[in-house]
Amino acid sequence: MKLEIFKEVYEPAEDSFMLAEYAKKLKGKILDMGTGCGIVALANALHNKDNFVEGCDVNEKAVKNAEHNAKINGVKNAKFFVSDLFSAVPKNKKYDWIVFNPPYLPTGKNERIKGKLNAAFDGGRNGRRVLDRFLKECRKYLKKSGGLMLLSSSINGHEKTIRILERMGFEVEVLCEERFFFEKLYVVKAIRRD
Repeated sequence: MKLEIFKEVYEPAEDSFMLAEYAKKLKGKILDMGTGCGIVALANALHNKDNFVEGCDVNEKAVKNAEHNAKINGVKNAKFFVSDLFSAVPKNKKYDWIVFNPPYLPTGKNERIKGKLNAAFDGGRNGRRVLDRFLKECRKYLKKSGGLMLLSSSINGHEKTIRILERMGFEVEVLCEERFFFEKLYVVKAIRRD
């Protein structure tokens, strides 16, 4: 897969590559939340020609970037749109899988960066601002027995995320974990039990 990264779009790093590796195996109707340059959505679409993959991002430059990367890779089974989490997703739409690499860095007001790129990093004071909003809404956009695949980090409360998912009625499995110099990253799979 060829990727070109536009200015003010998050450049894929270890977290993106970890998530893309597992997400490419998912089948069905997929939503890649916070798609960025489209790496996860495109990895899945290229690997599964029968899937229909959608990617959304709050950053309109990221959406244009993902569309560009779909074009240069000849991907026809993916589309991208601007959305602040589920704000532009129709209420009656249901997915087999929702994939999300949330902005999880604890960020104070004086640590924010100027421009659109900030949304890719800024997890608020405790690193959970966007993730907790996502968790409150995600279940109603999943089909029965649908699932989530999330990137989780030790720096914003990985164990808390697992507890919340279990309380929400998900069967949770940690697919992998990798230690980096200041954190541990996890790929988490959570499937609706009802």
